[in-house]
Amino acid sequence: MDLYKLLQDVKNNQISIEDAEMQLKKLPYEDMGFAKLDHHRSLRSGFGEVVFCQGKAIEHLIHIYQRFYEHDTNVLGTRATKEQYEEVKKALPVVEYDALSHILSIQKKEINKTGCIAVCTGGTADIPVAEEAAQTAEFFGSKVLRIYDVGVAGIHRLLSKLDEIHSANCVIAVAGMEGALGSVLAGLVDKPVIAVPTSVGYGASFGGVSALLTMLNSCAEGLAVVNIDNGFGAGYMATQINRLAVRAE
Repeated sequence: MDLYKLLQDVKNNQISIEDAEMQLKKLPYEDMGFAKLDHHRSLRSGFGEVVFCQGKAIEHLIHIYQRFYEHDTNVLGTRATKEQYEEVKKALPVVEYDALSHILSIQKKEINKTGCIAVCTGGTADIPVAEEAAQTAEFFGSKVLRIYDVGVAGIHRLLSKLDEIHSANCVIAVAGMEGALGSVLAGLVDKPVIAVPTSVGYGASFGGVSALLTMLNSCAEGLAVVNIDNGFGAGYMATQINRLAVRAE
């Protein structure tokens, strides 16, 4: 809900005081019984509520998307399945699904993208997590530079892209296996680096734990780490950093 617009509508007699009161009664959230939708999160944090689709009943997911759509807001959902997408689309044909990142979204309002975030991956297998990060950042208004398959096994590939990476306000390093990409990037750039360990790797990588520990134990300064396969968390944090950089320009 846009409070300023609501007050303007009341002032211009486009909505009655009674109707405005009914809308305000839904503050600070709308209780749907199975979910409590935080329509005012963007007022507090600058980011609207995001739907974690994994594990949600399809019926619940449909109702959640419908309510956000009725409130005239953009909707971002992560970890969605193709089945969830197909069912939500029956109710809301405008919904879009990216099978690579598993993002289920509705864009009702134009998104103005500013600044720059560089999203780098160690290998091609890391791209699904990287795309979750990149598309999250774009959804929240950041320009994204994608630099994929530049892992340390062929470090000359990374070095050839350094000029482009230096142009970004923040860098996301997505890597599995031993997870060294984050440390290398943090040692080469003067921007914050967010490392994302992925579950990519052979048995001894322990589903991403090896990469996570490498990143957590890095001696490189300026490196922060999110959880395994948490592209969304990295994209969100990188956007906060990018917004600060844009404001300072």
